[in-house]
Amino acid sequence: MPLHPALAPGKVAVVTGAASGIGLAAARRFAEVGMRLVLADIDAEGLEAAAAGLGDQALAVITDVGRRQDVERLKAEADAVGSVSVVMNNAAREGSAGLFSGEEAWRRMLDTNLWGPIHGVQVFAPDMMAADWPCAVINTGSKQGITLPPGNTAYNVSKAALKALTESLAHALLETNGRVTAHLLIPGFTFTGLTRARGATEKPPGAWTAEQVVDFMLPAMARGDFYILCPDNDVPREVDEKRMAWALGDILENRPALSRWHPDYADRFKAFMAGE
Repeated sequence: MPLHPALAPGKVAVVTGAASGIGLAAARRFAEVGMRLVLADIDAEGLEAAAAGLGDQALAVITDVGRRQDVERLKAEADAVGSVSVVMNNAAREGSAGLFSGEEAWRRMLDTNLWGPIHGVQVFAPDMMAADWPCAVINTGSKQGITLPPGNTAYNVSKAALKALTESLAHALLETNGRVTAHLLIPGFTFTGLTRARGATEKPPGAWTAEQVVDFMLPAMARGDFYILCPDNDVPREVDEKRMAWALGDILENRPALSRWHPDYADRFKAFMAGE
């Protein structure tokens, strides 16, 4: 399988949120191509176990991505290992912070899901842009950051802002003439540590594994895709595309915000999804 040129033997891949889930699955794939790994997570025990499972080519660095000084220390550790060519800003948290939840819940969400990638981009990307080897920045987003389903507002806001951040990064990287690329990974329903934290002890039938998500991501990166929109066992790409097109239509047709869930538009949305 062709790979993005940044995935090169001997180069360094930095992965946050690497103790489990998509981050750990990505680290394993990077290791298979001979990359050296710097794994970051706030879960010290899980991170040490992940690094131990990957052997001598993996270094564990306990990191709170919401703290810039932690990310700066992470970069120093990575630079000491070798030439960084991949940064995967994958660390994230979920939660039930609604619109009127307290400030602490909102700050926890935004510190990890938005400020974490901001720190990762600002700390790592300038040196990647100044280097002379292929590089890639991968930010793990969410479909909820595009369709904005009601309920978990803080999470939706964090991922919507991350989408904007990553799009702006991709534009800034045009000056590297394709040597450094940005990618927005948009997983579907995935069985990860976060899924287990919600009480699932076995993979739900509709979910993909983290390994499936990464195996979908790698050829997309090789093709140069920016938006890496993953399906799952319940929702094919065609359904995702229609849902996202409807969301954009709220602006173009001046419909009420989030009209997909508006009672006056229920029949129209159902007909739209049915192709009528």
